[in-house]
Amino acid sequence: MSLSFLVLYGSYRSDRMGIRLANYLVSELAGRGHDVELIDAKAIGLPMLDRMYKEFPKGEAPAAMETLAEKIRTADGFVFISGEYNWGVQPGLKNLTDHFLEEWFWRPAAIASYSAGRFSGVRAGTAWHGTLSEMGMVVISSSLAVGPIAQTLDENGEPIGEGGKSLARAFPRFADDLVWWAEAAKAQRAKVKPPY
Repeated sequence: MSLSFLVLYGSYRSDRMGIRLANYLVSELAGRGHDVELIDAKAIGLPMLDRMYKEFPKGEAPAAMETLAEKIRTADGFVFISGEYNWGVQPGLKNLTDHFLEEWFWRPAAIASYSAGRFSGVRAGTAWHGTLSEMGMVVISSSLAVGPIAQTLDENGEPIGEGGKSLARAFPRFADDLVWWAEAAKAQRAKVKPPY
């Protein structure tokens, strides 16, 4: 079954390394026959959160927010690319995510973390787990942790070195887990209307 996934990335830095991981995951999921789109928080450029999407009168949300809301509502699942800033989450991705709530409900989310160092962003990935659960997503148990990212993926998002080999070995289970939950959630939504 072909599914639709959004890969969400949130770095605003000029020398963005995490885009390598985002591009890798888009390519790998698309290679499995899925419809995959990269959602780049910097490119979308939502303002710092003042009003959530649902707080705008119908039809009056900014165009970028309206477009993204529809993409979120119709996706079968999400992959959050989690860079780590001082043991915490990237503000750009958190800001983009916080503009929406009900749009995320009843679909799975996967977390792929990264950093320049050997801890691979896992502390930020752990922080995202609770946030995404609170926002109505089922967070899959499989995760990816990539670091040092510059020694794992090249500029084109291709695996390199021992880190790249490790990532390539870990990806199938990560993808299978995400797809299993996306298919299960899609089937259940078709069978029974979500309770709220």
